[in-house]
Order: sequence, then structure tokens, then C-alpha cells
Amino acid sequence: MAEHLFEDIFVVNRIDPDGKKFDRVNRIEARSEQFHMYMQLDVATYVYPMHAGDKFTMVLAPTLNLDGTPDTGYYTQAGRKTLADKYDYVMHGKLYKISEDSSGGQAAKVETYASFGGLLMLLKGDPSSAANLELDQRLFLLMRKV
Repeated sequence: MAEHLFEDIFVVNRIDPDGKKFDRVNRIEARSEQFHMYMQLDVATYVYPMHAGDKFTMVLAPTLNLDGTPDTGYYTQAGRKTLADKYDYVMHGKLYKISEDSSGGQAAKVETYASFGGLLMLLKGDPSSAANLELDQRLFLLMRKV
């Protein structure tokens, strides 16, 4: 089975918290149930509609290969089963920034930033939840509503 770098169930709190910026993309703001992570994620909602209150599983994985073998960088729909078959929405991108936020006198939180062809993700929370993530890492984001 493919290794997951991160997995949790999120609930959408708000759509476009800073106002609508693009016609076919919405920025969702969500909180996870298990690890209490905060996420902002740009979603191509003309392909995968999202609404406040929606609940979804989100996985970050280094490969779509079910046996966990590294990704070749090329995707073909050659009829073989992949991790993507289990999800409704998949993006491929790169983790470009990891920083620590210790403002407000609270426990330190890690902020992880990724870009999926210009669609951005911010994942913020307990540093142990992001322990498997590395700077400049290529990854897949997979989502399925629950």
C-alpha cells in the first residue's frame, strides 16, 4: 500500500474568506478532525464543487503507485490501478515552504505551503503532523467527500 505523508478528515468552514479572486477557483478554509490542522486550499470548484459544511478526506502522498514505488514524473491512464482511483479530486504539486509560527505565545505550529500548478495550499498545525514532509518535495493531494 502507498505511504501517506498526511491524512485527515476536514470540514469546510468558509469559502473565499478574503473575497472571490478567480472565476473557476475557490479558496476553502477548513479544519481537520483528528489532528486539528488548519488548511487553506485553492480548489477548481468548476470541476469539484465545495460548500461550507462539506466534509472530506484529504491525503498527501509522494506517489500514486499502490505499491509505494516512487513516481516517475509521467502519468499514463494505461488501465493500471492507482491511489487516484480511490479519490474524486487529485492534484500534483510541490512543497515550497515550511516555517514555524510561534506567535501569540501559543505552542509552536508548523506552516506548510504547497503549489499545485498555481493552486495553493497552506496547512498549519502541530509540527508532529507534518514530520514526513520535506522542502521541495513533490506530492499528490487527493480528496474525497465523506
